[in-house]
Amino acid sequence: MTTVSDSSPTTLDPAAPPARAFARQGPLAGTWTITRRELGGYFLTPVAYVFIVIFLLVTGVFTFHLGGFFEAGQADLRSFFTFHPWLYLFLVPAVSMRLWSEERKQGTIELLLTLPITLAAAVLGKFLAAWAFTGIALALTFPIWITVNYLGDPDNGVILAAYLGSFLMAGGFLAIGSAISAITRNQVIAFVITVVICFGFLLSGYPMVLNFFSAWAPQPIVEAIAGFSFLTRFDSIAKGVIDLRDLVYFGTLIALCLFATGVIVETKKGG
Repeated sequence: MTTVSDSSPTTLDPAAPPARAFARQGPLAGTWTITRRELGGYFLTPVAYVFIVIFLLVTGVFTFHLGGFFEAGQADLRSFFTFHPWLYLFLVPAVSMRLWSEERKQGTIELLLTLPITLAAAVLGKFLAAWAFTGIALALTFPIWITVNYLGDPDNGVILAAYLGSFLMAGGFLAIGSAISAITRNQVIAFVITVVICFGFLLSGYPMVLNFFSAWAPQPIVEAIAGFSFLTRFDSIAKGVIDLRDLVYFGTLIALCLFATGVIVETKKGG
């Protein structure tokens, strides 16, 4: 299984800023410091570059070959974004699985939490670094956007909205993975559990799932289950419809998962 880093970027080393650097800063600055160190840590090994190359190659294959981009004869990126939920289902957990499990396995989580920063700053900083790393991989697909503009006259507003939806969906996957990673020391277990849970979020809006619940559950419950679907909300944004409810959904999901991560880390920091 591909991992982004073989060691945790938060492990203190001679190049790391001393603890007093955090003491001179406020909570938000502490978050930025953790984010910067974590994001830089992703690129300390070639594994991060391999991950990005794999992501770009797979998205290209899915868009131009499996997605039938040229056969469709339309200047849009529908075939490109259609596969994003399923790519993220496996690639994003590969990023999130090491966020906290590796810290606990190596015993560096105690060292991290002794720094004069809040637990919330550590949780948010590590998440933002992973989200930024995923965003970099997504942004590097811009040649596909350029290609479709060269071949035709697409609606760039819709494409931009789809990129936003894709980025938010990746954030949702990462937040779920962050909470799961905090539970276990084993990265493989964190990966598998995250994939299963995210798969449930993807399928919750499918008619097959809704029909199963509608056979015995009240309609409000069925509607609530459908509302958890990543696919439904992403498809809406990908069509250029930016609904405030979809933005609130992803924002709330990320916030709740990060809160859960903090609670889990605090509970298990001595374990």
